[in-house]
Amino acid sequence: MQRVITTNNLAIERNGDSLMIDLLLQFLANTGYYLADYRHYIMIIIGCIFVYLATAKKYEPLLLVPIGFGVIVGNIPFFKGFGIGIYENNSVFHYLYFGVTTGIYPSIVFMGLGAMTDFSSLLARPKLMLLGAAAQMGIFFTLLGALFLGFLPKEAASIAIIGGADGPTSIFLTAKLAPHLIGPIAIAAYSYMALIPVIQPPIMKLLTTRKERLIRMSESREVSKTEKLIFPIVGVLLCCFLAPTALPLLGLLFFGNFMKECGVVDRLASTARHAIIDTATIILGFCVGMSTQADVFLTSEALGIFFLGAVAFSIATGSGIIFGKIMNLFLKDKINPLLGASGVSAVPGSAREVHLMGQHEDPNNYLLMHAMACNSSGVIGSAIAAGVLWSFLM
Repeated sequence: MQRVITTNNLAIERNGDSLMIDLLLQFLANTGYYLADYRHYIMIIIGCIFVYLATAKKYEPLLLVPIGFGVIVGNIPFFKGFGIGIYENNSVFHYLYFGVTTGIYPSIVFMGLGAMTDFSSLLARPKLMLLGAAAQMGIFFTLLGALFLGFLPKEAASIAIIGGADGPTSIFLTAKLAPHLIGPIAIAAYSYMALIPVIQPPIMKLLTTRKERLIRMSESREVSKTEKLIFPIVGVLLCCFLAPTALPLLGLLFFGNFMKECGVVDRLASTARHAIIDTATIILGFCVGMSTQADVFLTSEALGIFFLGAVAFSIATGSGIIFGKIMNLFLKDKINPLLGASGVSAVPGSAREVHLMGQHEDPNNYLLMHAMACNSSGVIGSAIAAGVLWSFLM
């Protein structure tokens, strides 16, 4: 009798050990270490590079820190079905991502941007608006290139808007036309915005002579308070009657600017240009980073988008500079053609790079305010271009 009890105990112990091993193996099978493949590690490395560029090199840290960390978090493998990932219904990240796919965050960013922007330099020299418009040529040339490479019209339009060098506008249009491409398009747009100090200077030097880079801009006239107050109202009417589909972006951009200039809602304007835009930028960047899950991001389409994005950004920079040189053929009061590079709407990165290039040639040449005029007109121009593309392709 004693031997039977001992045998049963041994059997129970063995079954218990087997159960523990099975549970341990099941646990290990559900960990990220087991589920990961080389694609996840590639994306995590890319996220680390973004974070490194932001912290060590100071390349647009307000953009690359949330995006880079989002890329890292979004590529930690997990067991599907637990409601964890950004593409799984009812997950926390899915609800946060809703603001990206519907265009809510980009529109909020535009309101904050309007509350931060001083259009005085643009009003003082309205002709600089032409440089902002000329820089949008990158959008339409890239549209043709994307169609040539086999992208569908809605996808091609979403890729082309990268040429405007405006991350929120790129995300907004892609969410409407090709939401499955939000990840690679947003990463491409923000990457090239962050790499302005690397991309733009060689193009600026290639397309201008030293004599042109030394041109000093004449002093701008003083803009009255009334002009600054009327501009956002006139601007929203003119631009949105032309492209009503740009209302979610330009309506809030000019609303934010009116709050800034009217002088009676300073607390609201301050909130818009600080707390609100900062919150929207954090969540937008993090969600965009998370959307780059390896299984949906590392595709041949993504590589094509990054290539076309680089082409778009380069053409936008070059077309603005070339148009500035053309304008000088007809102007007595010459403009520095470097300003054309700030027509891309990467605020304020491209304007700052133009100023630095001018300072490199002549430390007493101050181009920043004039470059901001082109920069702000580029923001408006890219939003109108997005609205036009959306209206044609919906």
